[in-house]
Amino acid sequence: MKKSLLFLLGLILFAGNTDAQMTADYRVIPLPKSIQANTNPTQVFTLKTGMGIAYDATNAELSRTAQFLQQWVEEATGIRLALTPKDKKAAIHLQIGLDADKKKKSKKAYTNATPLTEQQLEAYVITVNNHGITLAGRQPVGIFRAAQTLRKSLPLVRTDAVLMPYAVIEDEPRFSYRGVLLDCARHFFTVETIKQMLDVMALHGSNQFHWHLTEDQGWRFEVKALPELALKGSIREQTVIGPNAGIYDGEPYGGYYTQDECREIVRYAAERYINVIPEIDLPGHMQGALHVYPNLGCTGGPYPVKTEWGVSREVLCAGNPETMRFLKTVLGEVCDVFPSKFIHIGGDECPKNRWKECPKCQAKIKELGLVDDGKHSVENQLQTWVNHEVEDFLLARGRNLIGWDETLEGGLTESAVVMSWRGVKGGIEAARQGHRVIMSPNVFAYIDHPQLKDVAKQPRTIGGYIVSASKVYSFEPVLPDSLTVEQQQCIIGQQVNLWTEYIGYPEFAFYQLLPRLGAASEVQWCRPEQKDWDDFTARLPRLERLYDRIGVKYCHGLE
Repeated sequence: MKKSLLFLLGLILFAGNTDAQMTADYRVIPLPKSIQANTNPTQVFTLKTGMGIAYDATNAELSRTAQFLQQWVEEATGIRLALTPKDKKAAIHLQIGLDADKKKKSKKAYTNATPLTEQQLEAYVITVNNHGITLAGRQPVGIFRAAQTLRKSLPLVRTDAVLMPYAVIEDEPRFSYRGVLLDCARHFFTVETIKQMLDVMALHGSNQFHWHLTEDQGWRFEVKALPELALKGSIREQTVIGPNAGIYDGEPYGGYYTQDECREIVRYAAERYINVIPEIDLPGHMQGALHVYPNLGCTGGPYPVKTEWGVSREVLCAGNPETMRFLKTVLGEVCDVFPSKFIHIGGDECPKNRWKECPKCQAKIKELGLVDDGKHSVENQLQTWVNHEVEDFLLARGRNLIGWDETLEGGLTESAVVMSWRGVKGGIEAARQGHRVIMSPNVFAYIDHPQLKDVAKQPRTIGGYIVSASKVYSFEPVLPDSLTVEQQQCIIGQQVNLWTEYIGYPEFAFYQLLPRLGAASEVQWCRPEQKDWDDFTARLPRLERLYDRIGVKYCHGLE
């Protein structure tokens, strides 16, 4: 009893000491799977300026992570660590391999174990003891994730020393797909802004950057075989002010990404273990392309690049053989530039008005022998034919198609991935059919909506107050009440989407993203039983101070 009272008194004195301000806190966002921390205030490792980071210098990925960690520690605290690859006495060690795996390998049964999942390959363990800090992972990606956790645990104060309580932190993500969409078609963002976005994504454990590149309001991807496509299709004469009120700014607006710039984004993302998924939306949302190639439309145009928001009824002519040649030319170059195993084709919001009146489309329907089956119109089946043609082309390139949930309506092969945005119904149906599913329902994941209830105090955004941070946090992607255990395995992840009709500059984009990405990161990374909104909000201030330190805007006053 006496020892317990003395220990409790020590904790109270420690909490009141200024040293507490210099102490690491491992309860970061997203919350690690397991934190076994020693509460004895005397059992701490002191991280100081001049200490070293040890790693295998022959491994380029570990060398890069060591440099990142050196930068992050100095950014947070001012402590400058040295890069000392061969120093066995270094304060921090980056280590490939987990002790748990070594123990398993000693057992004969381990040789028959099932292959590791993508999530298990990202697993890591952080150990803090009297010898220092060890960041261990099965693969370099795990060590990178561990370094981000260590970074977020640091106190954001200028100091010569940080107290690191002894602990063992074990972690791995719940989902293999943890995505963020940025719409660069409605509004164009520079390469530097996208790099900053990727840095913020990496901070939150995101690993998929869904890059929306083409729209009715602008084509943003350079196609070398079709040079005028980006040169002319990226520029709209003016932009509507407000919610399609008929008032315009009178200023030309444009911008596109060269293939070299796209490759630079891919490289930068890969260094942060983020995959870049390009989206070429088809056969709708194509008025930017039709402006340059009006022969690909059903009426022959003219088609101005759209200056208002919303869905255009001007879509690619599915009955014109030139259309498929155009799509294969574009997607061929997309595959050359982006190594992603996933290519997003959109497939959403394609009005069929023109197809119903178009002789070429009706002739194609007849050629294909399509008949209204009472469930799907012949025009909807025609879009399914387009989807299949594109899917076959991508499969031949070793790529898998991702489409919004409309692509499910006419049937897809098992290799196709369905992104459910019109609620969760499409995702449930896709999982029941055996498709991989990414849950991205608009009422939980569309972060272009206002964050705060008092809409008047925020910049103008689309729609009303329906996707607060707490709403984002409350989402459960797997839906156990609707799917069998086997079907639940088809849910590979979740994504938040930042559409930019009303978001025209970087500060606004980050304001809309943060801290909702923090909320989404716990949906994507943590197990359901770990999630607790009150606990999340208690942990958030330290992350927000890090937002301040790295210079990104975010929304204050969480709801």
